[in-house]
Amino acid sequence: MKIAVTSVSGKLGSTIAKQLISKIGKENVIGIARTPKNAQHLGVEVRKGDYNSREELNLALQGIDAVLLVSGMDEPQKRIQQHRNVIEAAKQNGVKKIVYTSIIGDEEKNAFSPIVQSNRQTEKDVQESDLAWAIGRNGIYIEPDLEYLDSYIKDGEIRNCAADGTCGYTSRTELAAAYTKMLTEEKHNGQVYNLMGAPITQAQLANVINQVYNTHLVFNAVSVQAYTAERKAELGEFIGTVIAGIYEGIRHGAYQVQSDFEKATGRKHQSALEMITAFKANKYYNNQLRDM
Repeated sequence: MKIAVTSVSGKLGSTIAKQLISKIGKENVIGIARTPKNAQHLGVEVRKGDYNSREELNLALQGIDAVLLVSGMDEPQKRIQQHRNVIEAAKQNGVKKIVYTSIIGDEEKNAFSPIVQSNRQTEKDVQESDLAWAIGRNGIYIEPDLEYLDSYIKDGEIRNCAADGTCGYTSRTELAAAYTKMLTEEKHNGQVYNLMGAPITQAQLANVINQVYNTHLVFNAVSVQAYTAERKAELGEFIGTVIAGIYEGIRHGAYQVQSDFEKATGRKHQSALEMITAFKANKYYNNQLRDM
């Protein structure tokens, strides 16, 4: 069984590809990337495939049995057609199954909603493709908070507009476990899974980070307006608006949904403490390798 992973040079795609390799062997995993050389480290065949190029995707999906469609990073309306290019190329090549990495979120109430809407449209397109399918809706990744830790420490706080809202965090490693199962096991066909851990508040997140890293962070809740302005100033209009929208969604309960992670994997999702501890250990291990 040949399984292709799109956007395999990205952080999520490469993590999923690595878990697939460990399960089915590198000869059965095909990477697809806009710039193939950026995924050479995976040690698998990597084919050129830009989401904007139906022709490249037609070639990239030849001889493939199942494809993981990793959600694109472009603006919402562009992403819908980009994802359709993958779906149509899969159909044209006789691909039997498509699995899509979607997201949890509110379709109407915050600045992140346009992205959620575009993902829901792709979910519909996948479901109407006449292929076997499975869909995961990813929770919020915990890694960006940890990659931002130096800034948090400098400021002495985690500051955003989530207030007392709860969020079921996940990690790319946990998601990879779920998607590997969804790609290789037929029992998940036709299912839509919410993939996340137990919901926690931002104050609880700060406390767990303090526990693992021996820091002294506090959570400082600010208004949606103030946080949006701050994020736009630092990250630009589009990304700043998106990030503020995610935390506004947390504030208003967009991530208070039932997790289906155990249905997808057969085990409970890691806790925030387990994920943060694993992240710290993995970063230390990778740093040691670089220093050798």
